[in-house]
Amino acid sequence: MTKKIALIEDNDEVRENIAEILELANYEVVTAENGKKGVNLIKKEMPDLILCDIMMPELDGYGVLYMIGKDEKTASIPFIFLTAKSEKDDFRKGMNMGADDYLTKPFDDTELLDAIERRLKRIEQFSADFEPGQAGLDSFLEQVGGIASLTDNKRSKKYKKKEHIFNEGDYPNYMYLVVSGRVKTSKMNLDGKDFVLNLFKPGDFFGFKEMIQHTDYSVSAVALEDTEVTMIQKEDFINLLYHSKEVSKKFIELLVGSITTKQVDLMNLAYDSVRKRVADALLKLYDKYKSEEESFSIAITRDDLASIVGTATESVIRTLSEFKTDGIIAIKGSTITILDPPALKNFNW
Repeated sequence: MTKKIALIEDNDEVRENIAEILELANYEVVTAENGKKGVNLIKKEMPDLILCDIMMPELDGYGVLYMIGKDEKTASIPFIFLTAKSEKDDFRKGMNMGADDYLTKPFDDTELLDAIERRLKRIEQFSADFEPGQAGLDSFLEQVGGIASLTDNKRSKKYKKKEHIFNEGDYPNYMYLVVSGRVKTSKMNLDGKDFVLNLFKPGDFFGFKEMIQHTDYSVSAVALEDTEVTMIQKEDFINLLYHSKEVSKKFIELLVGSITTKQVDLMNLAYDSVRKRVADALLKLYDKYKSEEESFSIAITRDDLASIVGTATESVIRTLSEFKTDGIIAIKGSTITILDPPALKNFNW
């Protein structure tokens, strides 16, 4: 698919020359001769990348960057400044405001096209999910670039089943990635009962919300089985978060998804029957951990399942027995095998 580039440049000759170069390179180009028209153009055309001069009438390049940054629809569009000025203060100001790159005039065709290609490729890479495990993290760190200490300082640690990775009230020194195994985060209520808030599989990040909020952990994280995690130091993660729009966007998406899931879970907890909540909990485990190569089975204690459901362990045991009688699941010790996922999803409980 042809990529669309918005070019905002007040000099007619320069604008026409750059547009011609981009069109010869098979880009679709839309142009504006000042900042105000440029902002309107961007909102109308929704380009894949923006090239913008700094010194312009009506609204300068900094103003354009500020205006599109206020609109969530345009804030993540890659932005490259074009300027005849090469002072360090201008460079620093542009990058601190969120620009992705900076080209100083005069530049040649190769410099321009290389900068555009690098930026579009990076955005494309971030639009896809990273593969689970250490290889995925290494790919993530390689692509975000710029903070070598992330790669240098990351380290792995293994935890035994039921071992705590961190406890509620601990200070967050690390962000974690599950390399192998499974992890739950839970919170204890006033009655001393644990309520499972989230489950993590290989490839999932956790423990970063409190780092962003600068608060102590509000939950505990426990290995559900023998587990290995990679730990990234807080200072390195925060530094990267504030200096890369792609990284910020990625973790905002994770946070938003987590919040949406919690809202649905709370609604279900308030209004659904125990039977329906047990079915939903089993489906949640199925969706999280299922494998395409084999039928789904999971070893989980009845206490852990009850804490996901938000009910007494005895109620979970009774409901599982009913599901087994109905042929929906099979049970062997602590292992539950889901035989009929559609029945869990579609049956009127």
